[in-house]
Amino acid sequence: MNKTRLEAFSDGVLAIILTIMVLEIKVPHEESFKDLIPLFPKFISYVLSFVYIGIYWNNHHYLLHGVTKVNAKILWANLHLLFWLSLVPVSTGWMGEHNFAKPAMALYGAILLLSAIAYVILQEIIVSSEGKNSALAKTLGKDLKGKTSVVLYVIGIISSFFNEWISGACYFIVALLWLIPDKRI
Repeated sequence: MNKTRLEAFSDGVLAIILTIMVLEIKVPHEESFKDLIPLFPKFISYVLSFVYIGIYWNNHHYLLHGVTKVNAKILWANLHLLFWLSLVPVSTGWMGEHNFAKPAMALYGAILLLSAIAYVILQEIIVSSEGKNSALAKTLGKDLKGKTSVVLYVIGIISSFFNEWISGACYFIVALLWLIPDKRI
């Protein structure tokens, strides 16, 4: 299979995810700026999730750039990643609707963690397919940002049961880590 088909499909799914998320923000029935205030939590959760989906889109693009051949394992690993990312709008909506309540923050973190694990699985399958001595394998290296992200997600999930602000800070820090361009690629 040609990798451009995999890229196009993935791009389409990610675009739909972004569209679904923005549709969760309902337009106020009134015309005053004060009517926008209740939308603030939804907007903040949307912005955070938009950044996350953007990070995945960007990294997915660069990851697939190093692929020379696509096989069934890569296809299924990619679908696994897209499955978890497709749940981001649900947790984003719940989080924004309930002002970052503890259960919503825990679910959001769990989906982010499972998305990160799915990305690592995809990455490992691609590296395995391309070979341990491939340019992609050498470029990816030890993946310190990925390991740090997983630790912060776990801290965020656990802390969400006690303090949603610490949880949110963990998720925000992970997003900031990945906004800084990855020097490996």
